[in-house]
Amino acid sequence: MHAVLRSYSGQGAKQLFDVLEANKAEIERLVRGIGGFVGFNLVRTDAGGFTVSIFRDKAGCDESVRVAREWIAKNGGNTGAAPPAVSEGAVVLDVR
Repeated sequence: MHAVLRSYSGQGAKQLFDVLEANKAEIERLVRGIGGFVGFNLVRTDAGGFTVSIFRDKAGCDESVRVAREWIAKNGGNTGAAPPAVSEGAVVLDVR
């Protein structure tokens, strides 16, 4: 499995998470539609928030980054939020 974490902070990040939270159902539909989907979390923080996406392989994570970038540009571009810091890697332990 492969995971990607996208972290949003700074100017506009809280407003972006308002938009994301208001569109949870659409975001869930989009993420579940990506091949190899395993799990997704949308987490609000004091500074903005982060997402964690887990897929069976790196290709799924790469697609999730592309889909997120396009969705945010279309739906949250007016928030002024900076692009996220992105970290990704192989999952070495998955506890549920």
